[in-house]
Amino acid sequence: MDVVVVESPAKAKTINKYLGRNYKVLASYGHVRDLPAKDGSVRPDDDFAMSWAVDGPSAKRLTEIANAVRAADGLILATDPDREGEAISWHVLEVLKQKRALKDKPVSRVVFNAITKQSVLDAMANPRQIDAPLVDAYLARRALDYLVGFTLSPVLWRKLPGARSAGRVQSVALRLVCDRESEIERFVREEFWQVAAILDTPRRERFEARLTAFDGKKLQKLDISSKAQADDIKTMLEGASFKALSVEAKPTKRNPGPPFTTSTLQQAASSQLGFSAVRTMQVAQRLYEGMDIGGEAAGLITYMRTDGVQMAPEALAEARKAIVKEFGDKYLPEKPRYYSAKAKNAQEAHEAIRPTDFSRNPAAMRKYLDADQARLYEMIWKRAIASQMQPAEIERTTVEVEATNGGRVAGLRAVGSVVRFDGFIAAYTEQKDEDSEDEENKRLPEIRAGEQLQRDAILATQHTTEPPPRYSEATLIKKMEELGIGRPSTYTAILKTLEDREYVTIDKRRLVPHSKGRLLTGFLENFFEKYVEYDFTASLEEKLDEISDGKLAWKDVLRDFWKDFSASVEDIKELRVTDVLDALNEELAPLVFPAREDGSNPRICPKCGTGNLSLKLGKYGAFVGCSNYPECGYTRQLGEAANGDGESIEGENGTKALGKDPYTSEEITLRSGRFGPYIQRGEGKEAKRSSLPKGWTPDSIDHEKALALLSLPRDVGKHPESGKMISAGLGRYGPFVLHDGTYANLESIEDVFSIGLNRAVSVIAEKQSKGRGGRNGGTPAALKDLGEHPNGGGSITVRDGKYGPYVNFGKVNATLPKGKDPMSVTVEDAVALIAEKEAKGGGRKPARGAKAATKKPAAKKSAAKKPASKKKD
Repeated sequence: MDVVVVESPAKAKTINKYLGRNYKVLASYGHVRDLPAKDGSVRPDDDFAMSWAVDGPSAKRLTEIANAVRAADGLILATDPDREGEAISWHVLEVLKQKRALKDKPVSRVVFNAITKQSVLDAMANPRQIDAPLVDAYLARRALDYLVGFTLSPVLWRKLPGARSAGRVQSVALRLVCDRESEIERFVREEFWQVAAILDTPRRERFEARLTAFDGKKLQKLDISSKAQADDIKTMLEGASFKALSVEAKPTKRNPGPPFTTSTLQQAASSQLGFSAVRTMQVAQRLYEGMDIGGEAAGLITYMRTDGVQMAPEALAEARKAIVKEFGDKYLPEKPRYYSAKAKNAQEAHEAIRPTDFSRNPAAMRKYLDADQARLYEMIWKRAIASQMQPAEIERTTVEVEATNGGRVAGLRAVGSVVRFDGFIAAYTEQKDEDSEDEENKRLPEIRAGEQLQRDAILATQHTTEPPPRYSEATLIKKMEELGIGRPSTYTAILKTLEDREYVTIDKRRLVPHSKGRLLTGFLENFFEKYVEYDFTASLEEKLDEISDGKLAWKDVLRDFWKDFSASVEDIKELRVTDVLDALNEELAPLVFPAREDGSNPRICPKCGTGNLSLKLGKYGAFVGCSNYPECGYTRQLGEAANGDGESIEGENGTKALGKDPYTSEEITLRSGRFGPYIQRGEGKEAKRSSLPKGWTPDSIDHEKALALLSLPRDVGKHPESGKMISAGLGRYGPFVLHDGTYANLESIEDVFSIGLNRAVSVIAEKQSKGRGGRNGGTPAALKDLGEHPNGGGSITVRDGKYGPYVNFGKVNATLPKGKDPMSVTVEDAVALIAEKEAKGGGRKPARGAKAATKKPAAKKSAAKKPASKKKD
């Protein structure tokens, strides 16, 4: 018997069915070792020696693998076919050597691009050894990332408190987002006008023609810059006669694009399905690892981390058969299509992402897949099929129209397209860009050269130029790929790091840089410019590729990098914080000093009128303060015009008096702190404070609203059955009602103040009927059933408890990581969390989410001694 090691239990389960009883397939659950997050894990002075550590869950799994190998005839490493997969195999092998589990047993490495029986058996018949250059490239990347992070972060802590390194490649991606934001801030809108004529043919068929020339001058987009110009042209056209000068119908062809790569899949899933990059890869991973298809275990797509655009010869043959079957002979080209990668530094040796079996069409697979899996599989299947189909044949018609009025002449043009043969469009069409004009389906009526046209209406419309749009996850990945930054296996991790560290936020699917993200980028651009340059990062990626090709020695690359980088860090250590702040004041002027509506100088303190505003650094990061401190205590958060209109919250010490509490006679004030505006009643340690709820602005706060906030939590009334009080309040997860340990969310902050007893009882009953949370609420209902544990012992479910979602397996409850979507949890995710909880002794008592905790209710947090925003930081 041989032991086969793969990454995930789902993959292990599928492969085990292919190989039979002579093999034992075990999962490593991803990486088994990593560099400890402490100084000295990579030692440049010791020829870049690296210290690796194994965490608790991995140690347990490695022991199981080692015991199995001791009793086996040999070891087969079958992890993913890329750099990370090669590294996992290397790590497993190194640990087994240390445990002396191998002795003289044979060790081989196999790779397959698809988890199908044929692919796996072919791979087993063609083993190789671990690819040393590929492992060297992994080691170089990990060492570089570690050295940048652990060398740069201490400098940031000293010079820019609250900041931490985003990472070597992540910092460059963050710069792209921040540079785009600066571009938007600098953008000056320009007014322009467009003029068009609605015309009728002699056959009374209507069409639109746009103005292209006037009085002998060809017009560009911005040439008509005023209403007066537009009105003059409109008046002339309203009295003009119109004639079709020429009609040209030109046939064109549109060829299909290649099958998906990692980047193009993420872009298409974002625009067409609304998936985030993380969600796309989670669903694709499941399709790749395999599932039960009518009693047969099979992976449905090939490996999904690739920048290759070709398909294997046997796949091309299958695709051509499927085209004939699904669409007909006329859609099949004479020869297969071949593609070459356009992405800079494309280097992955894998195929493009395609179905493992083209006969499994989306309609047939839908019953085996959940909604997201079915949608993504359909898109992958259609794109791959379309890549091998005939081009679309399109006839593009251009009509030139002349308008004359006395001695004045204007030129107009009408353009339309007609699809004469849909070709590949019958299978797949790209979603149009948001700002693109769709002329493809815009048909023109029959128009003959030389015939007179009748004017129906003249339209003059005002427009303004628009700034470039913020990046979405998809467009940022596309830009990174164009620049040669990152690789298919790293795109998702880069985006996740930026979001997890709150350097960017996502608003309407667009990436918005947070103020601390812009501070970090400003600092790096001013003092570490070389290391956030796009070309430098791309060239370093090229060197890593050359290492994987065996053309460069990995330690030589590290030595060259470390020599200059460490010298730059030493230079920055000598900088004074005032030098850093002065540079950032200028670099980030639109952010630090937003323009005021009254046109006054945004750098002058609005409170004292004499002090200069500047960036200041506090324990929790940067804020804007007055140079006359402590005489003037004016402060505000970075990126906000104080009080929303460039005016400070007036009053002593930067406060605004709202009146007195009618019961305690204490003064109630609206204050602006480093972490945002908040309400305070009284002074000193006993003062009660409440941050403003989301959506409430300082200028909307009056005495009545302040009293309402400070009164929370409020008693709604006693429950008619239990006799216990129902309260309403604000917690870390928003507005809620609470009864006997059961929390139920409310839709808005206004509900907290207005909800009555009857509705509160109804809301709580609805929550309890779902079986979630609460001291007496019973076991929370399952949100998602993940099926049997790979090692047996019962099923795994995802549940939602009082303190958030968690994974349940028997008596083990493992809380999900912060921000993890419970519906995106896979079996592998769950098994890893359960193993980690068991390693910590978590099987002896339920997780936090399994039953109500005895801590103070979340409502108390809104009335804590500090503003809620401060707690978040």
